[in-house]
Amino acid sequence: MTLEIIGITVLWTFLFGYILIGAIDFGAGFFNAYSRITAHEHTLTKIIQRYLSPVWEVTNVFLVFFFVGIIGFFPKTAFYYGTTLLVPVSIGIVLLAIRGSYYAFETYGARGHKGYSFMYGLAGILIPASLSIVLTISEGGFISMVDGNPVLDYWMLFTSPLTWAVVVLSIAATLYISATFLTWYANKARDPEATDLLRKYALVWSLPTAITAGGIIFELRRHNPAHYVNIQDFWPMFLISALMFIGTVWLLWKRQKYGWAFILLIGQFIFAFYGYGASHYPYLLYPYLTIYDSFTNPAMAISLIVAFILGLGLLIPSIVLLMRLFLFDKDYVRGKGDYHA
Repeated sequence: MTLEIIGITVLWTFLFGYILIGAIDFGAGFFNAYSRITAHEHTLTKIIQRYLSPVWEVTNVFLVFFFVGIIGFFPKTAFYYGTTLLVPVSIGIVLLAIRGSYYAFETYGARGHKGYSFMYGLAGILIPASLSIVLTISEGGFISMVDGNPVLDYWMLFTSPLTWAVVVLSIAATLYISATFLTWYANKARDPEATDLLRKYALVWSLPTAITAGGIIFELRRHNPAHYVNIQDFWPMFLISALMFIGTVWLLWKRQKYGWAFILLIGQFIFAFYGYGASHYPYLLYPYLTIYDSFTNPAMAISLIVAFILGLGLLIPSIVLLMRLFLFDKDYVRGKGDYHA
């Protein structure tokens, strides 16, 4: 395995960590706002607040690692993506700032304020939508070279069915992941009313997640035939992902083993995410940039790989410890005791 493949695998792992943990966090904020608007506040708010309080600060660590790593491992990405992503990434950063501000207002200011909750939930659900556009751009066809500089065609980007398929998938998957986890969490808290409501949300959002995932593959056949052909080479990974998806939905439908349902959900996204990444190899931006065109020098690469693996080695135990001390502590999860994150 070359340094280039190790480097992109490490980065892809950090991105997956952000997508998974961020989805739970973003979706929880959305469901919290939705519950207040639809008068289900008494059912969901306490469960969701107990989840959000300890973990909301952790989510963006994965994203910071990813952005630092992509420039460190592949310096030319700054040239190709720097100006072209100015608008979508700026929107994402503004949404992150809004979300953090409104969380502070909601937590330490006017508790229960519907406006703060709504802005917090809306900003959270729009963050994955804005950042997911990067994946669309990487498929090629939206950037052209003008006088030696990359220029993004915004009209083509925002009128492309592939763009909207990716955006809808990012929103649907966020809510599906979050609802499935929170169903398990509410069940742990022995709150049958919240468990049943969140289970319904998970089942509702599972269908658009599956449909849009298939829609993306269909659109790739027209937009990027080379990638579509590569996807077919990794069909066993996508088949396993589909079977795990069926397993998750089955357990949710039967009201059984919510913990296993979430584990299967993690598995389905691991196989789909890494299958997609492997089929996109070796391109970072089709057809201009590959992982071999822009890789840093070997000494820097080894240093970054070691640093990122050590960082991952610190992050994962920290999250496990956080879950054991707070999220799945039997008194905390049931709202007993005096815990402050």
